[in-house]
Amino acid sequence: MKVLPFKIPKPENEAFVYQEDEESYFYDKLHQHEEIQISWIVKGEGTLVIGDSVSDYQQDDILVFGSNLSHVFKSDIIANEKSLMLSLFFSKNAFGKNFFNLKAFEPLHSFFSKSDYGFKVVSNKITISNLFSKLKEASKLECFILLFEVLQVISTSDTELLSSFISQKNYNDNEGKRMSAIFDFTMNSFSENITLQEISSKANMTPNAFCRYFKQRTNKTYVQFLTELRVENAAKLLRKNGDLSVAEIATLSGFKNISNFNRKFKLLKKKTPLQFRDNLILL
Repeated sequence: MKVLPFKIPKPENEAFVYQEDEESYFYDKLHQHEEIQISWIVKGEGTLVIGDSVSDYQQDDILVFGSNLSHVFKSDIIANEKSLMLSLFFSKNAFGKNFFNLKAFEPLHSFFSKSDYGFKVVSNKITISNLFSKLKEASKLECFILLFEVLQVISTSDTELLSSFISQKNYNDNEGKRMSAIFDFTMNSFSENITLQEISSKANMTPNAFCRYFKQRTNKTYVQFLTELRVENAAKLLRKNGDLSVAEIATLSGFKNISNFNRKFKLLKKKTPLQFRDNLILL
C-alpha cells in the first residue's frame, strides 16, 4: 500500500466505488486520493486530522473529504470491537468532464466547494445512513441512483467545515512517507515530551528546516498542531472519564503544567476544562 498518494482500488469502467472497512482500526496513515470520499461511521470513534485541523469522529458521523485533501484516522482501540465505515468514492470528472456543470446540478455546487475543506454533516443523518444501508445489496444502477440521492440530501443539510486551509500540494511517494511519519509519530506520542529535535529527526531534517516545511504544508506550526491534538484528547477524556480529575487529564494528554493546559484548552474550546465538563453534565 502506498502512503501518499493513496490509490482507491477501482475496477475498470466503474465511475465510483462503494467500500466497507471493518477492522480493529481504520487506515491510519496520512493519505490523499483523487476521489471525493463520503463516509458513514457505523461503529467506532477516534481522532481525525484533516487539512490543518484536528477533531474527533464518532459513531453515526457523516464525513466528506474533497479530492486530494490529506487526512488520517486515529481510531480508539476498544477490545474485541471492530470499527465499521461505509464509503462512496467518486471523482468530479467520473461521469464526464462537464457533467456536474450541467444546470441540473447547480444545487451541488456548494457540496463541491465545501468538500475542498472537508466537512461533517450535522442534519439529515438518519436519512443519509438509511441510503448507505441499501448500497450493499443494490445493483449497479441502484448504487448510481443512491449516490445521487446521498448527494442531494447532503446538499440540503446543515454542515460543519473540518478545515480552514486548502493545501494545493499533491504529495509524491517520498514526501508522502515523510509527512505520514511525522503525523504517525505525533499521534502515537503526543502524551510524551516531544522536542523539535526529535520530531525533525523523523523527517530527516534540521529543526529550522522542519519548522518551515511543516508550516508550508499545514498553515500552522508544529507546536500548534501538537497542542490541538493534546486538547482534543483532553476533551475526549472529559467526555468519557468522569472519574479522572482535570489535572490527571492534563497529564494524560501531554500537558506538564495545569495552568498552561487550562489556557490552551479555553483558547481552542472557548471554555475551561471544568466548564466543558459541566456543560456535558447539563446536556
